[in-house]
Amino acid sequence: MSENLDKSNINEAGKSKSSDSEQGLEDAMEGSDEALQKTIKSGSPSTQRVQRPHSSPPRFVTVEELLETAKGVTNMALAHEIVINGDFQIKPVELPEDSLEKRVKDIVHKAFWDCLSVQLSEVPPTYDRAIKLVGEIKETLLSFLLPGHTRLRNQITEVLDLDLIKQEAENGALDISKLAEFIIGMMGTLCAPVRDEEVKRLKDVKEIVPLFRAIFSVLDLMKVDMANFAVSSIRPHLMQQSVEYERKQFQEFLEKQPNSLDFVTQWLQEATDDLMNQKYKNALPAAGGAAGSGDGPRLDPVAVQNYAYLKLLKWDHLHRPFPETVLMDHSRFQEFQLQLEQLTVLGAVLLVTFSMAAPGIASRADFAEKLKMIVKILLTDMHLPSFHLEDALTAVGEKVCLEVSSCLSLCGLSPLTADKEAVLKGQIQAVASPDNPIRRIVDSRILTFLDTYLASSHQKPSPIAPGGLGPIQKELEAVAVKFVRLVNYNKMVFSPYYDAILSGTQLFAGLSCVSTPSVSWL
Repeated sequence: MSENLDKSNINEAGKSKSSDSEQGLEDAMEGSDEALQKTIKSGSPSTQRVQRPHSSPPRFVTVEELLETAKGVTNMALAHEIVINGDFQIKPVELPEDSLEKRVKDIVHKAFWDCLSVQLSEVPPTYDRAIKLVGEIKETLLSFLLPGHTRLRNQITEVLDLDLIKQEAENGALDISKLAEFIIGMMGTLCAPVRDEEVKRLKDVKEIVPLFRAIFSVLDLMKVDMANFAVSSIRPHLMQQSVEYERKQFQEFLEKQPNSLDFVTQWLQEATDDLMNQKYKNALPAAGGAAGSGDGPRLDPVAVQNYAYLKLLKWDHLHRPFPETVLMDHSRFQEFQLQLEQLTVLGAVLLVTFSMAAPGIASRADFAEKLKMIVKILLTDMHLPSFHLEDALTAVGEKVCLEVSSCLSLCGLSPLTADKEAVLKGQIQAVASPDNPIRRIVDSRILTFLDTYLASSHQKPSPIAPGGLGPIQKELEAVAVKFVRLVNYNKMVFSPYYDAILSGTQLFAGLSCVSTPSVSWL
């Protein structure tokens, strides 16, 4: 980003689900525990070379306490992800091709299916393992049923009667192919439309063992579909309960790890210090007015929290640990930061271009939109480590000059002279520097817009983008909506902790009046 927020750049501009489906969700959640723990671990930066703030000393914990805490954090992260991410879906586990786990799994599965093939090849055939598989299939099909599916339940129970199947096997009257035909038909009835093709292909498999393997493969996919259906069904109810649940889980974690608010305390203290310095310099009057009859200025705790969230958009993720209460959203704040970096460069390029172009073309919405899309495409890979902004802006300058000259010609105006082209290309190239004045202005106004948007998140209409940001207002509002939604939810969960930390100083007024926002905005 062009500037460090610590230098205060935001001060410019005054179907009804059954218990079976819930069980399917729990099973799928358990299967995703490991992945979630990896996500949390990978989202936590190394604390090397970082001095932990002073706090109560950590206490020793047992392995059982550690495992219980890890499970609680995992469950909290999963509930949080379901509520925050509207596109959240459980996906089938895919093991890496060369992993030991996959090799062991393949060996065990091959041994099982080879043994089944040998039993069915005996004269007379042995059906012990096949009957057990039919039993597993029966239980899986029953788990897909809703309470009102009485007729289907009776059909499955009657046709897949294991006692009757065993008697038929003992008397040599068992027809496995007939059972498989019934199973495939029932799967076609219960599966989601997206699985129709997989179920249809089962009818083309004629050998029993490959057919059983294919059936179980499709059933695994159907379990995932059912779990995702359960997630979508419980999401509205989870939204009402998740705030209390996450706060309870975090409190339990805090009781086991008393130093789990160290970085939050440091984060809020830095925000407080920044705003106090600004108030003494009269640089940010809107941060909060004087309260009471105290000698020194006082801060609005809500303004401090909002400012602290804005600091996360300028975070040094490589060298600073992320505050504990926002750690589950670490990747989201990183994504916001990258998006805003791109918007800052995009906005600066457009501001430079339209300031040099003739007023007639700058006011043409079609040209502005076309130019914006061209620059966005050239900056698409800006988040990649291999991306070189200087080289990209060189290409941007060339393309912008061509488009501007073409538009001027269509409007009957004189195209850009060689000197103007050189100046325009030079100014666009200069945007690569974080200290470029135009880039700093755009960056500052973006932060001002986000601060205003955050402060008026429950009000209509939404705030207007500051001057110069008109061409990127649509993209900026899209980021602002997601950012405010995430911040408001975090406040709902952790505001009691923030208030307790901020109440440790006499610089704040009216903390007892701070209330937790409702979930209606979700």
